[in-house]
Amino acid sequence: MMGWLSRKPGKDQADMTSTEPLRLMRQEQLDRLGGERFDIIIVGGGITGAYAALDASLRGYRVALVEKDDFASGTSSKSSKMVHGGLRYIEQGNLGLVRHSLHERQRLRRNARHLVQRLPFLFPILEKDGVFDKRLSKAFESLLWTYDIAGGWREGILHQKLSTAEVLSHCPTFKEEGLLGGFLYFDARVDDARLTLAVARSAAFHGAAVVNHAKAIEVTRNEHGKVDGVIVQAGEREIRVRAGAVIMATGVWLRDWNGAKRGDAQALHIRPAKGVHVAVPWLKVRNDCTVTIPVPGRSRRATITRWGNVSYLGTTDEDYEGDLDDVYCTRRELDFLLEGARSALKTDLRAEDVVGSIAGCRPLVAPPGGKTLEIKRNHEIRVAADGLVTVVGGKLTTSRHMAEQTIDAAQQVIGKQAKCLTRRAYLLGAAGYDAQAIVASGGLSAHLGERYGTEARFVSDIMQDRPELLAPIVEGLPYTEAEVVYAARHELAGTVEDVLSRRMRARLMARDASARAAARVGQILQAELGLSETTVAQQVDDYLAAVRHEKSVLMGDE
Repeated sequence: MMGWLSRKPGKDQADMTSTEPLRLMRQEQLDRLGGERFDIIIVGGGITGAYAALDASLRGYRVALVEKDDFASGTSSKSSKMVHGGLRYIEQGNLGLVRHSLHERQRLRRNARHLVQRLPFLFPILEKDGVFDKRLSKAFESLLWTYDIAGGWREGILHQKLSTAEVLSHCPTFKEEGLLGGFLYFDARVDDARLTLAVARSAAFHGAAVVNHAKAIEVTRNEHGKVDGVIVQAGEREIRVRAGAVIMATGVWLRDWNGAKRGDAQALHIRPAKGVHVAVPWLKVRNDCTVTIPVPGRSRRATITRWGNVSYLGTTDEDYEGDLDDVYCTRRELDFLLEGARSALKTDLRAEDVVGSIAGCRPLVAPPGGKTLEIKRNHEIRVAADGLVTVVGGKLTTSRHMAEQTIDAAQQVIGKQAKCLTRRAYLLGAAGYDAQAIVASGGLSAHLGERYGTEARFVSDIMQDRPELLAPIVEGLPYTEAEVVYAARHELAGTVEDVLSRRMRARLMARDASARAAARVGQILQAELGLSETTVAQQVDDYLAAVRHEKSVLMGDE
């Protein structure tokens, strides 16, 4: 299966399973950009843009998706990694968003079943100074019942009230003083970068041209002033891409887009809200669920989520006006999170314990003023007078629906109508995947299953053909060299950063070990993609420099 496959919309989802892996060749994708006329071109390879490409391709349109860096390299790899309705939105009175989000959560649980897993959330009840105290526990339980009724029940299990001992069984490091018990309810989690990649690759499977490291530098217009395509810069190559409609799905980067100065885009009031997470060794926390903890003197609560051998601690939520391409966790933000963890847990977490961090900006749509925490996470879609479509806002959980509405808007521009098919559209790797059987198998099979689903067999084929690629690529993590080969051949990974930060989450889970693996990753990419020694050396140097910069900002040295 070379290049891309054209699929007719409405075909049975068994088509999503194949005897051969989808092979995406960058040169072929670039040639398509310049050689075809598209119905729709989408700028921005985050989760919203990727899902819009999948939606449009399933409707039968000729679609192109371009991303200036890598798929999910922006906000879509820096999220809390939760697929949820959001209890906080009930507190805001936005029950409609919660109900809708829970419905979309279940669609993701089905359509991306290898990537989206059930996740229990624990809220401890404290005598005082907690997220809430015993006086508010009854009111909070009522809120949980509202959550269950709104759609939480679709997960097949309702919230539970826990004793003190049961709370400690889920998080034995939680301080017992003043602990009265807790509540447990259920949502889901996802590797956000791999979800975005799976959606983009599924769009390619259905005929879309998908290209990363290709920056849209200009939206073009015809003699009547109507949008008719974009100009893309891909390395030294400049490509004129023709399309009936252009969708800007660039998230917070819409704030700095030159085209935002025309039409309705400026009225969207893009307001980036910075969020950070840090990864600490799981043995320092020993939680088996997401634990919500209070932060003394702050209205914002923090969460700690286990993922493999680390626990993610986050998040902050503050306005950000800086460079959107240079967002890192600062020492002040790190201290804020560590203070919250030390106040709630019997563990002496220090800055030196942090093994990785991420920082990104949520694309909020709101005028200046007020706290970002209080802004509703709704999305906005606008069609300008010249036909330019913009979408911004929302959240990871509702990305499919955002994309559906965005393509509905684009159809108005191109003057065509076709039905959305993504509600029950499996992503690559999901159709026929049996999570329980894979997890029960344990070891490498479970690792590959949770990353690739039914496509795991293609990774194991590489291992069988070349057993030396079974070697671990990052010390202390289960990733293998075969996965680097697969990323280059089938996942459009073109740089060391693409592999270590997003195809694998090594940069977040083991930052220093990932740096030591950079040179070997570069060697594999060179062999697979025919890169020059100079290019590979530059990629390795860039990755090591980025890691040094991240650590320096984190520790307060910059």
